[in-house]
Amino acid sequence: MLKPVKNLLEEKLRNKLTKKELSFLPSGYQKIGNILILNLHKTLWKYEKIIGKILLENIPETKTVCRRTGSIQTMYRKPQLKIISGDKKTETIHKEHGVIYKLDVKEVMFAKGNLNERRRIIELVKDGEIIVDFFAGIGYFSIGVAKFANPRKVYSIEINPKAYRYLCENIRLNKVQDKIIPILGNCREITPKLGRISDRIIMGLLPSCKDYLPYAMQVIKSNGIIHYHGTAKKEEWKNLFRDVKNAVEKEGMRVKLLRKLIVKSYAPRVYHWVLDCKIIQP
Repeated sequence: MLKPVKNLLEEKLRNKLTKKELSFLPSGYQKIGNILILNLHKTLWKYEKIIGKILLENIPETKTVCRRTGSIQTMYRKPQLKIISGDKKTETIHKEHGVIYKLDVKEVMFAKGNLNERRRIIELVKDGEIIVDFFAGIGYFSIGVAKFANPRKVYSIEINPKAYRYLCENIRLNKVQDKIIPILGNCREITPKLGRISDRIIMGLLPSCKDYLPYAMQVIKSNGIIHYHGTAKKEEWKNLFRDVKNAVEKEGMRVKLLRKLIVKSYAPRVYHWVLDCKIIQP
């Protein structure tokens, strides 16, 4: 049985680190395909190579160990990573709920914490719906919906050329070419050209996609649903709904909150929320 990562590292480093340094050892990691990604406290950066080597040798099916060097950057959502052990290639295949994702972890993000939300959306989509995925990335939501629900079409919009390339490849790998239309570009420019076609919109940009709500209003049908993602403290989630309500009412429409859910923790006392909002046109 595999030991908890902190116990493993403590056992291997007990004679090399001080008691205080041992207290900063990570208690977990993220595994994407065969690449392990670590949040490593600054105090331990000088030990990164030995920590990376221990994890490489003890965590099954690991070919590369990286540590985060910063937060996701720019509108392209580019991760900040440094390889600390193993293979220098960071392209991998990740499998989740029967979906195949090919990606380069140094070039495009992959939020494993959204796993349950990706599964939930699949279960909500009704036969024959037209979906617009505003920030499709490599197909996080789009591919599962196309593969396991029965939409008429999924319009997957992505601004990052590298993520778009993997989106197209993942469409082929999962054999959903007949369901997904990948589009390279900014939602601000693309959505006005689509017209009012969408039964369901996925808006999965963090920390906020507030600025894109007016464009969602241009493509949503009457009684369509927007899955609106954002970040807020538990006592402040209503601010997210207020943003949706303001955008909807500005267009002379009404909105009904169907449900609100916490997807995962985002920062201390701050959570990643999703609000299912039904848009009602007069």
